[in-house]
Amino acid sequence: MSSSTPPTTTSTTPSRILTENIKKNPAAVARLSQLNSHLSTPAQSRSISSTAATAMSSQASHPTVLIPGPIEFDDEVLNAMATHSESHVGMPFVNIFGETLTMLRDLFITSNPASQPIVISGSGTLGWDLVSANLVQPGDEVLVLHTGYFGDSFADCLSTYGAKPTQLKAPIGSRPSVAEIEKALNEKKYKMVTVTHTDTSTGVLSDPKEVAEVVRRVSPDTLVVVDGVCSVGCEEIRFDEWDLDVVLTASQKAIGAPAGLCIMMLSGRAIETFNNRTSPPGSYFASLKNWLPILRNYEARKPSYFATPSPQLVRALHTSLKQILSRPLSERFEQHKLASKKVKDAVEKMGLKQLAEDPAHQASGMTAVWLPEGMTPPDILPHTAKHDVVFAGGLHKEIASKYVRIGSMGVSVTKPELGHIDKAIKALESGLTAAGYKLP
Repeated sequence: MSSSTPPTTTSTTPSRILTENIKKNPAAVARLSQLNSHLSTPAQSRSISSTAATAMSSQASHPTVLIPGPIEFDDEVLNAMATHSESHVGMPFVNIFGETLTMLRDLFITSNPASQPIVISGSGTLGWDLVSANLVQPGDEVLVLHTGYFGDSFADCLSTYGAKPTQLKAPIGSRPSVAEIEKALNEKKYKMVTVTHTDTSTGVLSDPKEVAEVVRRVSPDTLVVVDGVCSVGCEEIRFDEWDLDVVLTASQKAIGAPAGLCIMMLSGRAIETFNNRTSPPGSYFASLKNWLPILRNYEARKPSYFATPSPQLVRALHTSLKQILSRPLSERFEQHKLASKKVKDAVEKMGLKQLAEDPAHQASGMTAVWLPEGMTPPDILPHTAKHDVVFAGGLHKEIASKYVRIGSMGVSVTKPELGHIDKAIKALESGLTAAGYKLP
């Protein structure tokens, strides 16, 4: 028998070498064990040993995405999505979703039990529909504070549901003044005032606290709605203290999770406004009548169902929120200000200007930069891409061909050791030079 047994040999295949390297890496072993625990059969477990290992400790090489969202992911957030399929009404997910909703109260800084966190599958744009379908009725007057593209879009959404929006427009790169807002409120009774905290088409930062103060002084019953899609997670927002009624946002910007979740905080006053409607909401999927009891149940750790949520996206959001809330929010906001200032100072040294010239009107999560005369985004963006950096072209319809936009949010800011901000500055310098611009 022994003479017919083939000699034992040691395999040196790439998969074996990779497996041996994983065994030497405790973090990789732990992650591999976690993934194996999600799989139900030995065959499935074997299938990942040689293919999933490269994703255990870091992401695959890719260009650094520095646009005003989506942003780069932290490894833990990305890995949180690598989970098995699960029931959206099973207690493991119900507990995760409930914790996620409760953590949002801390992110928005509200302790009022009448406030209600909302998480629904969809983009930030769904937030406009939720507001327009539930909090205004046909014929209601709405004052839209316009600082760029997203003022136009929010007004369009409101009109779709029958509201009558009036846009108070500021020149490109600035925001309506307190005096202008007060004048508008004195001239007409508005059901709602909307303000885009950071308009990513211009890089203009508005002041929701200032807006709320003038609204409460002149028209106390008017709802204050903040579009915080590109501000929640990188700019200060104090929901209770500023007496806000709605802040809407999305998962893929400063919160740092994958795109696909619309996130919102509602005040008790906003919910009362909904309850006092005299006509049904203009949407089925976006109706608070359908969503409020479901989300209240989830936060109370009770299984409930209206429409299927995404367990993987919610788990990623849960992980991101735990990271964000692991230290004082004030530190996170200051870190974003400093990173943004580094970009803005570099832009100035290059002899360029921002769309928002007043420092008080400049967002922390992004920078909108005028290009040199005669240069367009297609002239420079291919060159920055060669440095493995992705910037965004212009968005404002009147000036889209004249500027570019640089994002500075989330892990690109909170983990400076990644070098993303320095990489962005070098890519911009090189791109400008390659496009024919002579740096000062």
